[in-house]
Amino acid sequence: MKYLGSVLAAVQREGGNRQNFRLVLTYLAFLGVLITFYSVIFHVIMAMEGQKHSWLTGFYWTLTVMSTLGFGDITFQSDAGRAFSILVLVSGIVSLLVILPFLFIEFFYVPFLAAQKRARAPRMVSDRMANHVILTSYDPVTVSLIGKLNDYGYPYVLIVDNTESALELVAEGLNVMVGDLDDPQTYVNARLEQAALVVATGGDIINTNTAFTVRELDKNVRIIATARDQEALDIVSLAGSTRVLKLGEMLGTALARRTIAGDARAHVIGEFDDLVIAEATAAATPLVGKTLAGSKLEQSVGIHVIGTWERGRFLIATPDTAINEATVLVLAGTREQVNRYNALFCIYHVARGRVLILGSGRVGRATAHALQARGVEYCLVDKYADRLGDIEHGVVGNATDRKVLDQAGINEAPAVMVTTHDDDINIYLTIYARRLRPDSQIISRATLERNVSTMHRAGADFVMSYASMGASAIFNYLERGDILMLAEGLNVSRVKVPPGLVGKTLAERNLFEQTGCHLVALGKDRHMDTSPDLNQPLTADMTLVIVGNLESEKRFLNLYARN
Repeated sequence: MKYLGSVLAAVQREGGNRQNFRLVLTYLAFLGVLITFYSVIFHVIMAMEGQKHSWLTGFYWTLTVMSTLGFGDITFQSDAGRAFSILVLVSGIVSLLVILPFLFIEFFYVPFLAAQKRARAPRMVSDRMANHVILTSYDPVTVSLIGKLNDYGYPYVLIVDNTESALELVAEGLNVMVGDLDDPQTYVNARLEQAALVVATGGDIINTNTAFTVRELDKNVRIIATARDQEALDIVSLAGSTRVLKLGEMLGTALARRTIAGDARAHVIGEFDDLVIAEATAAATPLVGKTLAGSKLEQSVGIHVIGTWERGRFLIATPDTAINEATVLVLAGTREQVNRYNALFCIYHVARGRVLILGSGRVGRATAHALQARGVEYCLVDKYADRLGDIEHGVVGNATDRKVLDQAGINEAPAVMVTTHDDDINIYLTIYARRLRPDSQIISRATLERNVSTMHRAGADFVMSYASMGASAIFNYLERGDILMLAEGLNVSRVKVPPGLVGKTLAERNLFEQTGCHLVALGKDRHMDTSPDLNQPLTADMTLVIVGNLESEKRFLNLYARN
C-alpha cells in the first residue's frame, strides 16, 4: 500500500505523470487485445490440425509462449502452427520482456524512488521551529555561518531547489528544506513568520528576487543580503533587504588595515558601546625595543593593550611583552584615549615605498581605495588593463613575472597584498613574494577557510577569508554587533555574563587558564571598563568582552553558557 500510495501521489502531483499513466494503461489494453487475438488464432490452427482445447488453455498457451516459459505440454504439429509459435514468441519477447519492464521502471519504480527521496528531503519545517535563520544559498559564506549558528545554538534551515543536492547536504548533517526561492509558498513552509533572519548570499539578481518575495510576505522580518556590484547595492535594498553587505569592499578595507605602511596612527576596527577596539603598528616609533610595562602606554594615554600581532601570530599582552619593528598593537579603550594615542604617534612614518596589491578584483580595488584614503602609496598589479578601473596607480602584467613586479616596485615595497579570488593562485603568489622579499609584510586573502592555514605556511603574515568575513558580518547583524573579527579564527566577542559565572568573581574563575579566552573589558549599562575589579561578584546584567580563537570560544560556551 505504501508503494501504491507513493505512485498515486506522484501521478496526482504532476500532469506529465498522469499522461504517462494513460500511456501505460493504453499499452496494457493493447497487450490484452494481442493476447486475446493470439488465443483465437491458436484455436483456429489447432482445429485445422484436429486438436480441440478449451479457451482457458488457449490463453494459457499464449502466455507461456510470450513469456518464453514454453512448458511444451501443448504443441503444434504443422509448419503453420510452428510459424505462428515463432511469431508469438518474438512478439512476447518484445512486449513482455523489453517494453513492459521499461514502462514499469520508468513510470512506477522511478516515481516511487523519487517519493522516497522527497520524504528524506523535506519541503516544510516543523511548526515548532522559531527564532531561526533562513538561508537561501549554499556557498563558502553560508558554510562558515552555519558553523557559527551551531556554536551559538541558533536553529536554521537551508533552502535548496534541487532534491539531489538536498539529499547530499542532509547526508552531511545539515538542516535542509527543498523549495524554489521565487515561490512564496517556500517561505511559508519555512515558517517565515517565526524566523529571526533571512540570509541571501547568492548572485545579485537572485538576492533581489529573494528579498522582494520575502518582503511581500512579511513586512517586519529582517533580511540581510550581499551585493557584488555597486549598482546592485541600491536595487537589492529597494527590493526589501534590511541591510546589504558588499563583502568584497569590507574584506579589502580589513586587509588594508593590516599593512605596516603609512603612519603609526591607531585605526579603529570595531566598537562595543563606548569601548573601541583599534590596531596600531609600532614600527619606527619610540615603542620599539621596550616592553609593554616599559612603554607606560596605559599610564600616559589610558589605553589598554590587549594583545600584539607578531608576523601573523596573536599573543595575549603581558607586562613583559616585547615590542619590535614587526609588532602590531591591539588596543582597547575609549575614543578619547585613541585620539590621545594618535596625537602622540601620528608624527612617525612607518615605512617608505609603495604597497603592492596583486589582483584588481573587487577586493583588490577596495584595498587600493582604503590605502588611498589613509594616504598610503600603492601600486595595483593585474594582467588586464580594463580591470584597473578608476585606480590611479597600476601596472598591467602577470604578477608571476619578475619584470612586472620589479616595475611595480617590489624591491622597495613595505608590504605585498595578495587579493585574487583564486586560492591556488594566492598560495602561489604568497610563496613567490616571500621568496623575493623575506623581510616584507605579506597579507593574503583566502576564499575558503580551509586554505587559511596553507597560506600561513606559505609565508603570509596575515590571512583573512572571504567566507569568515561574510559569516562574521552576518552573525554580527543577527547578534546586533556582538562579535568582531580580528583575524581569521580570532574574534573579540561581547557576551552577557552566562549562568555558570553569575555570583562568581573573575579572580576565582581564571578565564584564560580554563578556556583560552582573555578578558578585554567588563561592563554594565553600556559602559565598558578595561581595568575592572576582578574580585567583584558577577551579575546577570553585566557584559563581558573577551578575545579568543574559535576553540577557546567553544570551550567558554560549553563551560559556562550552557550550564
